Amino acid sequence: MIMMNNVSLSLEDKMILDSVSLNIERGETFVILGPSGAGKSSILKIVCNLWQPDVGSVEVNGVAYSALNKNDVFKVTRKIGMVFQGNALFDSLNVGENVAYFINERGKRTPEDIEETVKEVLAFVNMEGTEELGIDQLSGGMKKRVAIARALAFDPDILLFDEPTTGLDPINTRSILELIKKIKTMDKTSIVVTHILNDAFAVADKLAVIKDGKIVESGSLDELLNSTNPFIKDFLNDYIINVNSLTA
Repeated sequence: MIMMNNVSLSLEDKMILDSVSLNIERGETFVILGPSGAGKSSILKIVCNLWQPDVGSVEVNGVAYSALNKNDVFKVTRKIGMVFQGNALFDSLNVGENVAYFINERGKRTPEDIEETVKEVLAFVNMEGTEELGIDQLSGGMKKRVAIARALAFDPDILLFDEPTTGLDPINTRSILELIKKIKTMDKTSIVVTHILNDAFAVADKLAVIKDGKIVESGSLDELLNSTNPFIKDFLNDYIINVNSLTA
C-alpha cells in the first residue's frame, strides 16, 4: 500500500534520510523504531507529502506522488490522518470542535452528520460526553485520545502516529497502545514512530530500525531479535534482558 523507494532528504546541507526503502502492506501496523534524531518523524512527513524527497519516490496504492498533479495528490493525502507528538489541538476550541475541525476539508458534510461522527469517534476512544470540555480541562492522556479521535473523524485509510506515548504515565500509555491495536481491527494501515521498545513491540506487525537516516534492518519482531547486526543487538539489549528476567 505504501512504498518508499530509495528516498533521500537533506535539510540545510544535513542528510536527514539516506536511501530509505520501505514496503508497508494494507492493514498493517508498521513501527519505525530508532533513537532520537534518527529520521523517524521525517519519514512520516514524506509519507503524507508535507515534505518532498530530494531523491527517490513515494507510492500509495501503486501510484507515485511525483506522477500526480496537485489535486490528485490531495485526493491521496486527504485519506491520511496524523496524530502529532504534541497533539496539535486548538486551545481556543472545545473537544467537539477540535474533533470536527478538519472534517469538511475532506468533503462537505451536514452539521448533523458531523455531530454524529464526533460522538462516534469520541466513543471509540473512550471519551464520550466530553464534547463541551475545554482542552485545558484534559489530562495528557485525554488530549492524546482527542487527537486520535480527530484523526479518525474523516475515516482515513492510513494513520500516522508520531511518538504517541511520549510524556504519558504507564496507565495512559497502555490505553493509547490498546487504541492503536483497536484501530487495526478497522482495517486501517498505521505507521507508528517511537523510540520506546516496549511500545513498538506491543503494537507492531513489522518494524524497521533506523539510525542516522538509514534503515539498519526491517522485519518481524522475531527477525529483529535474532539479528546479528551489532547496532540492532545493542539497541534491543535492554528489551532482551527484561524478557529474559521475566521468563527466568
